[in-house]
Amino acid sequence: MSSAVVVPIRKSRAFPAIFWGGLTAGILDITAAFVTWAPRGISPVRVLQGIARGALGPKAFQGGWKTAALGLAVHFLVAYTATAVFYLASRRFTFLTRLAISSGVLYGIAVYLFMYFVVMPLASLKPVLTPSAIAVAVLTHIFCVGLPISQTVRRYS
Repeated sequence: MSSAVVVPIRKSRAFPAIFWGGLTAGILDITAAFVTWAPRGISPVRVLQGIARGALGPKAFQGGWKTAALGLAVHFLVAYTATAVFYLASRRFTFLTRLAISSGVLYGIAVYLFMYFVVMPLASLKPVLTPSAIAVAVLTHIFCVGLPISQTVRRYS
């Protein structure tokens, strides 16, 4: 009779980490965008159309709810991608979950830099780069993107 070694199978926590992290960051970030732009008279539909503009160009503003829905989909695609990148990095670099607050702050800044200096220019979008706009955007990315992602990934790790 052979002696079999029973190894418990550990269920992957990748899906809930990425699902909840992306959903949380996506909701917080788009809410922050709506709140930031509302005092300037920019409606949520217009904010979402502005996101779709990266894919459709200026005609995104003439597409009504359809282009707003596309903008929302693109926004959440970015949030889920940012979460998946952090999750995958945390598998290799465990300090990302051990030091989740510091990592979240730094990751929020990294996401801001990537979005404003890589993604937006590639999509022919011009980010607003005044000191106050930069401060709001960086703080938004720290508190609404980086920290929620790092904390959620930590919770499921």
